[in-house]
Amino acid sequence: MKKLINYINSKVLVKITSLQTASVLTRVLAGILTSKAIAIFIGAEGLALIGNLRNFVGSFQTVATLGLYKGVVKYVSEFKENTVKLSKTLSTVYYVGFIATITVSFFCYFKSEWINNIIFPTYNDYAYVIRIFAIVLPFYALNMFTFSIMNGFSKYKILIIINIIGQILSVAIALLLIYQNKIDGALISVVIAESLIFLITLVGIINRKSLIKHIKVSHVSLEILKKLSPYSLMAFFSAVLLPLVAIIIRSYIIENIGYKDAGFWEAMTRISNYYLMFVSSLIALYLLPRFSEISSTRAFKKEVVSFYKTIIPVLSVGLLLIYLLKHYIVVTVFSKEFEPVEDLFLFQLLGDFIKILSIIIAYQFLAKKMFWHYILTEAFLIIILYTTSIYFIDMLNNIKGAVIAHFISYVMYYGIILLIFSSSLFGVESEGN
Repeated sequence: MKKLINYINSKVLVKITSLQTASVLTRVLAGILTSKAIAIFIGAEGLALIGNLRNFVGSFQTVATLGLYKGVVKYVSEFKENTVKLSKTLSTVYYVGFIATITVSFFCYFKSEWINNIIFPTYNDYAYVIRIFAIVLPFYALNMFTFSIMNGFSKYKILIIINIIGQILSVAIALLLIYQNKIDGALISVVIAESLIFLITLVGIINRKSLIKHIKVSHVSLEILKKLSPYSLMAFFSAVLLPLVAIIIRSYIIENIGYKDAGFWEAMTRISNYYLMFVSSLIALYLLPRFSEISSTRAFKKEVVSFYKTIIPVLSVGLLLIYLLKHYIVVTVFSKEFEPVEDLFLFQLLGDFIKILSIIIAYQFLAKKMFWHYILTEAFLIIILYTTSIYFIDMLNNIKGAVIAHFISYVMYYGIILLIFSSSLFGVESEGN
């Protein structure tokens, strides 16, 4: 019987992994198609504007939802058999999230001109895009609330299918808007894309409509909110501050070098994100649950060394191929206008290589709930990324300074990570460990 259960579980895992791979592949293809359309119909300058807007949208979506939803997944999964605690969790997140989302929506709507001046330097025509974002933001929040509940109930298959359909729908609308309205269409597609998926998620709400009766104002719990607050603070650093730093760096490039160069930097960042999606999915799927099971320093060291031995050769060959094929990648994903991006590949790829090595070890922060270690190292990364970027951009008067800063920042971050885990990774192993 045990063998049969393990066999069934393995088959389910293979199906989920295959769907997850299909989801990541869909996202990458959607990104490449959108990038190509932007390159053809808008150009490098427009890509810089879109980059700033994407970072702004990502940050404020997290602020609007208070970064609570990773915590929701955990506690819905934990309390799904406990009606009272489940009701408290859903009620707290729903009503607190509702207040936060409406507050952010009102702020974005009435401060749209001010936001426009920050994220679109020298362009004063796109405040209306910020107002559209403010209107559709509640739909994004409701979508995330539904997603997290379905995730907590382990509805992985339907979640991934919804994600794939959502990506296809979003890219179709984005391509249509870019073709018809050029830069305006591209900016509108950025602010509405995530909210559109809510139309598909309605299926999930219908399937789980019995949970609606558990959402009550009287069940809002400060105790649950306190439990969720670490997830909120962690999301604040990773999903809010890093994109805001990217906006500051890109705006600095715009003001000191030019929009076109800022677009080239954004193009390099996009290419980097495309291949990192696959690596990040692999690490999250395998390492986080594996590290959660590990209780000894010896086992942790063994797992890290084993994963390094597996991934470093593959990663090295993959990044080397990307470097050698950089011209064809740039022309295929974008256009010949973006050929200057080729000069950015070396330090971007080196930085990404070190980034992956550091993330592999840093996942232990999440697995073992090392909250303050995570916060302090992320704060260090954000500060060093900003300061080195400004320094090297000024020194070289070239966007190559931004990718050099990316490399140096992750070398320093990796050094801190190794220092924190030095006793586990380099210490003398004892029998007790």
